[in-house]
Amino acid sequence: MSAKIVPGSKAPGFTLPHDGGGEVSLADFKGRKLVLYFYPKADTSGCTIEAKDFSRLAPAFTRAGSAILGVSADPIPKLEKFKAKHGLTIMLGSDESHEVLNAYGAWVKKSMFGHRYMGVQRNTYLIGPDGKIARVWEKVKVAGHADEVLAAAKEL
Repeated sequence: MSAKIVPGSKAPGFTLPHDGGGEVSLADFKGRKLVLYFYPKADTSGCTIEAKDFSRLAPAFTRAGSAILGVSADPIPKLEKFKAKHGLTIMLGSDESHEVLNAYGAWVKKSMFGHRYMGVQRNTYLIGPDGKIARVWEKVKVAGHADEVLAAAKEL
């Protein structure tokens, strides 16, 4: 279990494989804002809506000086299929080892119909150009979330 991520704390570093090939690291965004969002599973209804919303707003995030990275535990081939199927324009990272999910407190115990399991909690972190956490959204409700994050990115 990792420490709780709070505004003002240093964002945990990471390096992950991403769709399209290659790796992405927190260091790649030094001097820029980063919206780092964790989602449970590619191509499920809530995750699709969230990814489409962030993709739709990507140009506005760019104007606000913010990059966007969505992360799940899905393997790269699944992320690439998800991105192509829905015309997503944001970068998607794969954390099959759950190391980054753990570091950000997004790999949690869940329960459904009495069955307990580990899974991804829908969390979003706005990381400032200084590498520190500016805002945290935990247990995100998808409707209107990308717009709320954009407003926060514009204020930062």
